[in-house]
Amino acid sequence: MQNTNHSAENSMLSSELELLMKERETLLIIAGAAAGLIAELNTTDLPIRTVEAADLLATHINKIPEETLQDALNAVHATIVD
Repeated sequence: MQNTNHSAENSMLSSELELLMKERETLLIIAGAAAGLIAELNTTDLPIRTVEAADLLATHINKIPEETLQDALNAVHATIVD
């Protein structure tokens, strides 16, 4: 009976882990696309509200650990050149 419970728990945890990995991949794609967009913006051509929104997005992108940001850029096949 205990093996059945462990098997069910393992199956449930495996399903949850798979779901989290899919969500991570989606979030990496979103972050990578956002980082690429921010890198390409020319703020002199944008309305101030758009610049403020881009700044907010850039601020949060900059909080992503470097390794995770690189994973995000790789997810969308992007590179950011300084």
